[in-house]
Amino acid sequence: MLNSVEGIYRNGKIELLETPAGIEEARVIVTFLSTKKIELTTRGIDEKQAADLRHRLQTIAEDWEHPDMEIYDNL
Repeated sequence: MLNSVEGIYRNGKIELLETPAGIEEARVIVTFLSTKKIELTTRGIDEKQAADLRHRLQTIAEDWEHPDMEIYDNL
């Protein structure tokens, strides 16, 4: 099972923002995320449409994050 923890890369080191539960030693994969702001126009939507989308997706957020949903992770 994968366990994600947010962190910050600074001066050649990665600082975790939280301690992963139950892990004393593990292999890791580091993915650097873009710090650029998402340009909505390149996605074909404007600020109002993005706000509406965020609002509508909130209704499924609790179900989406439920542990039982992990069975779909490997599909």
